[in-house]
Amino acid sequence: MHNSFSLSRPFLVMSEIKQENKPVFKDWLILIALMLTWGSSFILIKKGLVSFDNFEVGALRVSISFLVLLPFALKRLSKIKLRNFHLFLIAGLTGNALPAFLFATAQTELDSLMAGILNSLTPLFTLLLGVWLFGRRTHFLNIAGVIIGFLGAVGLLYAAGSGSLQFNFLPAMFVILATICYAVNMNLVKNYLADYDSVTIASLAFVFIGLPAIIFLGFYSDFWYRMNHIEGSWQSLGYIAILSVFGTALAIIVHFWLIKRTSALFASSVTYLMPLVSVAWGIIDGEVFKLSFLLWIMIILIGVYAANRPSQRISKWANRLKN
Repeated sequence: MHNSFSLSRPFLVMSEIKQENKPVFKDWLILIALMLTWGSSFILIKKGLVSFDNFEVGALRVSISFLVLLPFALKRLSKIKLRNFHLFLIAGLTGNALPAFLFATAQTELDSLMAGILNSLTPLFTLLLGVWLFGRRTHFLNIAGVIIGFLGAVGLLYAAGSGSLQFNFLPAMFVILATICYAVNMNLVKNYLADYDSVTIASLAFVFIGLPAIIFLGFYSDFWYRMNHIEGSWQSLGYIAILSVFGTALAIIVHFWLIKRTSALFASSVTYLMPLVSVAWGIIDGEVFKLSFLLWIMIILIGVYAANRPSQRISKWANRLKN
């Protein structure tokens, strides 16, 4: 009898589990670069919200990324099998469109450092969905890690709310929903889009969401009014452009490439150290950071670490204890 824990897969069934390769030194360097890039995204969202509302920030982020990646998408569109188009649509929605709007909405009430910390829950959901929907094997320690991570997140929100969850609950839920979207996206890319190169995946994902975002900005928002009448709007647009080009378009290409080279769980572990970057930017920008946050951050990271331990290593560790 195998000593790993497995859940049923009610929605998606795979013919085989894709091979996962052990990360090498180059992969770790790329992971650190992504950490620095994405760890800075929360402060850039905050700066964008100075002049634009949450829907405009989300739409701008998607629109600019779409325009940057459009030349690559046009060259590759004819090579895509018609039966796979829905996969790129799902990848665009879960990996880009929905998180862009969810994070912008959350940060209308939540500090950027807090959003960055809660984003570290992404590997937990990557594990849970990988087990439930994609047949990934796991172990009791992985499940314990998920529970520990959630307790750390609740404790952090409680500490940030000065003994209350009421103020932080709704914006925090938007961040958590965004991390679930990321988890769906990473498992989808690893298991169903592995035959495509990372540029193809990233660029075509925006084909389905870019035009609706541009239409929204042009006809259903106050974007042009804000650009012409609100002081500092160009500066806010500049922050969003930096986020879109480097933190979205280019970083997503690199991230998809990393997922294919290694595993969805390893690629999602970029969120281990992202909170350090987001917290640093938040403190520099004058946001409140309490020492009690450190305890809950450590609990979250311990939970994430335990949740991501390979089941083979845990099995070897358990066998050694028995012997």
